[in-house]
Amino acid sequence: MRNIWAICKRELLAFFVSPIAYFVITGFTLLVGYFFFLYLAHFAQMMNLAPMIAMRGGDMPNLNRDVIEGVYQTMVVILVFLIPLLTMRTIAEEKRRGTFELLITSPVSVSQVVLGKFLSIALVLTVMLGVNLIFPGLLVAYGNPEISPILSGFTGVLLCSFGFASIGMAVSSFTENQVVAGVSSMVTLLLLYVIQAPAESLGGSAAEFFRYISPIDQLQDPLKGIVTLKSMAYFSSMIAIGLFLSQRSLEAYRWR
Repeated sequence: MRNIWAICKRELLAFFVSPIAYFVITGFTLLVGYFFFLYLAHFAQMMNLAPMIAMRGGDMPNLNRDVIEGVYQTMVVILVFLIPLLTMRTIAEEKRRGTFELLITSPVSVSQVVLGKFLSIALVLTVMLGVNLIFPGLLVAYGNPEISPILSGFTGVLLCSFGFASIGMAVSSFTENQVVAGVSSMVTLLLLYVIQAPAESLGGSAAEFFRYISPIDQLQDPLKGIVTLKSMAYFSSMIAIGLFLSQRSLEAYRWR
């Protein structure tokens, strides 16, 4: 555990000495804030039309559904493009500089290297997402949303971000070029994001399979305040697969 924490601190220092972490956290917060106020403005307009909607028997405006769910779903879209900026240098840059060879010849295992690097990214993501809890916090302070969907939705988005980060690390472990790692990670995450799109036209067991492996579909229950074993197992499996691929790739590189 000491070795893992030492590598984690080294990576955190690298993140915050360079402008990468500040750029990603600031950009993410500005984008989420912009969309939060857009959703809130739309909700206010719908509230003004509530009597007319009630007369026509339509769905009444709901703060959780119309604002909070929208913000969390938007967070996931933004993360698809920002997480590769955090993960692209984690391993690829070490290989390019030749420092990876020094790292793996020190008294640490490949597993400890992978876990230490992943832990550092997970901490950055936790801070980044935690800062943006200020927006649901404003709704709690001045409105009356349900608390459980806010907490479960945040947990779901956080686990999803960890899964995306583990995949980004795995992609980074297969190349020495961080630009290639960043673009490849972005394409991989974008494909994963839209993978449920063919489900409607396929139907049957194929449709169920594509829905199951879609992070967007797995987020639906947490966004509604329902924490299911299926969604937790899915995100845990995504994290485990990404870390496993990173470890195997680095083990192969170590013995070249």
